[in-house]
Amino acid sequence: MILEFDRLQEYRGRVAMVDGAFDPLHRGHVEYFKAAAERLDVPLLCNVASDRYVRTKHAPLLPEDQRAAVVDAIRFITYTHINQFDTETILRELRPKYYVKGRDWDGRLPADQVAICREHGIEVVYLDTVLDSSSRILRDFCEHQNRR
Repeated sequence: MILEFDRLQEYRGRVAMVDGAFDPLHRGHVEYFKAAAERLDVPLLCNVASDRYVRTKHAPLLPEDQRAAVVDAIRFITYTHINQFDTETILRELRPKYYVKGRDWDGRLPADQVAICREHGIEVVYLDTVLDSSSRILRDFCEHQNRR
């Protein structure tokens, strides 16, 4: 189910939140979702980055509504939200029970996010599921295209 921002408060303290651009979506993302769903005792909400955010990194491969629809169809995801703000705003509004990140974020989570989690009692959970990188996949694809 894809949720609008104004419905996030209904799920306070009742979900685990994963987030990212998922552009392109790859097997590592699915493993991340699976591990979060299996390890935690609450439904999983996926916070999908907006096209505006993705454009700060690269041109979107899929528009945000399509990325959200694909993510929402994955069996481990209960709710999906397209983030038109920033992660800090979503953490403040949603106040999930858990904020789930890949182990590669341990020690690198932005200070504002750490403070918000501490202030609202959100437990940050790091998972060892980093199998690939969307940035690496895109870089390899572009390099291959340029050699043609």
